[in-house]
Amino acid sequence: MTALQEKAPAIMSAASDIPARLDRLPWSGWHWRVVIALGVAWVLDGLEVTLIGSIGSVLERPDTLALSATEVGWTGSLYIGGAVLGALMFGRLTDRLGRKKLFMITLAVYMLATLATAFSTGFTFLAVCRFLTGLGIGGEYAAINSAIDELIPARVRGRVNLAINASFWLGAALGAALSLVLLDPRVLGPVLGWRACFVLGAVMAVSIVLVRRHVPESPRWLLMHGRKAEADSIIGQIELHVARQHGALAAAEGDIALRTPARGTPPLRQVAAVLLRRYRARSMLVLAMMVAQAFVYNAIFFTYSLVLTRFYQVPANRVALYIFPFALGNVLGPMLLGPLFDSLGRRRMISLTYIVTGIGLALTGWWFMAGWLGAVTLALCWSVVFCVASTAASAAYLTVSEVFPLEMRALAISIFYAIGTGTGGFIAPVLFGRLIESGSRGAVAGGYAIGAALAILAGCLALRHAVDAERKGLEAVAHLSD
Repeated sequence: MTALQEKAPAIMSAASDIPARLDRLPWSGWHWRVVIALGVAWVLDGLEVTLIGSIGSVLERPDTLALSATEVGWTGSLYIGGAVLGALMFGRLTDRLGRKKLFMITLAVYMLATLATAFSTGFTFLAVCRFLTGLGIGGEYAAINSAIDELIPARVRGRVNLAINASFWLGAALGAALSLVLLDPRVLGPVLGWRACFVLGAVMAVSIVLVRRHVPESPRWLLMHGRKAEADSIIGQIELHVARQHGALAAAEGDIALRTPARGTPPLRQVAAVLLRRYRARSMLVLAMMVAQAFVYNAIFFTYSLVLTRFYQVPANRVALYIFPFALGNVLGPMLLGPLFDSLGRRRMISLTYIVTGIGLALTGWWFMAGWLGAVTLALCWSVVFCVASTAASAAYLTVSEVFPLEMRALAISIFYAIGTGTGGFIAPVLFGRLIESGSRGAVAGGYAIGAALAILAGCLALRHAVDAERKGLEAVAHLSD
């Protein structure tokens, strides 16, 4: 019985071995299909963020939308604002209606809004479209993180979750490639090329719908809502798929007695009581991690093209070239360091990655202010720093998705994503847009210093409050003391 259920009226459901059956499964082609179908949400997010980062300076041209640097920053902040609202709205519905329904709905919202972005006629139209696109992506975070952790075996949950989050940067590389090709005057050029980028993003979403519809509902969620027969049917089908590849499966050990809240999804006041009292230390740590990673990423990435064009006179249609090394570092970090989260443990790796990120960010800001970095060396510095920062950011999503009870997991993800991203992510692009507009290297470096301080603070909190969730089932993690 979880802490949340101790505070709410409940009815006992039969003990179930389904969590143990899911955790004992060998890695299989079925798991790969789930990872690809669901993890592509981060590819889409990376695509969207990079497109704005790559074409931001293009949108300042009088023959496109004639935006100011501040308006470019606002498009990033409004995207984040939409993501915050989407996470809160769809997160609650994910706990109530199920993981599958919501990860299909949120993908449809993203697809339609991205398509509409391609037809923007000015700042207001673009801003509304970016807000709605963020709405869909924010909902994706809650639904997808919940589903993935509930379907992936406990022994590899850390590395898989981090690798999936790193796929954001595959989308970033794709966005950079699209902008580099389509903005080329020999292809479509700036006037039409930026619109084609968003059209292709919507086309990509359509193809994902076709793959994602085959991913089942989470058996853990079905059990929690008293739908044991459906859960048994789904786990049986999953085992059949895996057995075709690996042969007879080992027996699962250990039944778990689950209690279903009598009123279905727990009331918000009970959720608040659990987060603020029972799991106060976890909540404080997760909040610090989410704020730090949101500020660092959105501050630097949403305005990267402006830094390159304003301080290094990089042509607008060449900005994407500098994103490739940046994206490569971000992909490699979680891939290389992810397995250590399952072996060395969450506490050591979370604190290490956040503190190293803060130090690297501070040093890069200092060198930038001193004028020691050119456009290429700045890109290389960011590649190294964000190799670690990407791992730290992915660890934030891993942590929030595994340390809270199942019946409030999606809502917990959405709450901390919303607060962290709403403060760190919404403020950062607008702040940095203004700092860059000032033309002062010192002002921009001061913004980097804020991000460094937030990252180091989160790392220090992890040393004390990180949960040792490595190789433990989700149900067991909820019982660990803070």
